[in-house]
Amino acid sequence: MRTGFIGVGNMGGAILTGYAASPQGQKDQIMIFDTNRELCEKRLKEVRGSMTDHVSDLVKASEVIVLGVKPQVMEDVLEEVARAYQPDKLIISMAAGISIEFIRKYLGDDAKIVRIMPNTPALVGEGMIAMCPGEGLSLKQLMAAETILKSVGKVEEVDESMLDCVIGVSGSSPAYTFMYIEALVKAAVANGMSQEQARMFAAQAVLGAAKLVMESEESLEQLRINVCSPGGTTIEAVRKLEKNGFMDDVKEAFQAAVDRSKEMTRQKKG
Repeated sequence: MRTGFIGVGNMGGAILTGYAASPQGQKDQIMIFDTNRELCEKRLKEVRGSMTDHVSDLVKASEVIVLGVKPQVMEDVLEEVARAYQPDKLIISMAAGISIEFIRKYLGDDAKIVRIMPNTPALVGEGMIAMCPGEGLSLKQLMAAETILKSVGKVEEVDESMLDCVIGVSGSSPAYTFMYIEALVKAAVANGMSQEQARMFAAQAVLGAAKLVMESEESLEQLRINVCSPGGTTIEAVRKLEKNGFMDDVKEAFQAAVDRSKEMTRQKKG
């Protein structure tokens, strides 16, 4: 399907380049727009699609429109989209706090909308994307959305009411994980390891642990126990983390992200 991308920054650009590189992403069927013309031209070199200077031209030419713009400019963008939008066109929106109901205020009650929440590992093809289909979508449109999103990671369909939770558990959580890796790297460097080696050791350990979680049928608690030999080094580290409230800190950080997401949605409704 002819696909247009409005906003090709970090996340929009990640989905654009991932889709363009996939077998389904026919480059002559891709059109892009961004207010940053230099960025737009850069993306154009990467994907070899076409570029337009007007949102309305992109909407007219596309069957699927991916909105990769920030929440604070979404209203202005939707006003532009509405000028050329027809209800047989699929809208994919990734803006936090912008509900399907909110988008329909601009595009009409019969607008075909999929709301998504990706995360930054999509930049390396390992994203986790929540997909919330609105009402009235055809099977072809659902398949088109899944095809685009699966080009940059795993896709899981959830109810829109769960998107605040998704933000806490996967949308924002790469930042928590980067902080954890950063702390390991700093500690390793303080103990004499080079920055480059410390970064590799810490990142690979996290990558491997995540893969174990994905592939093992054991509980997370049992996976942790498996590493903790009695009287060994790991159990001492785990006890220190428990004493300092590590898991409680993570849960509180998760909740802070969720609460902020709910607040953003309320602000848009108000």
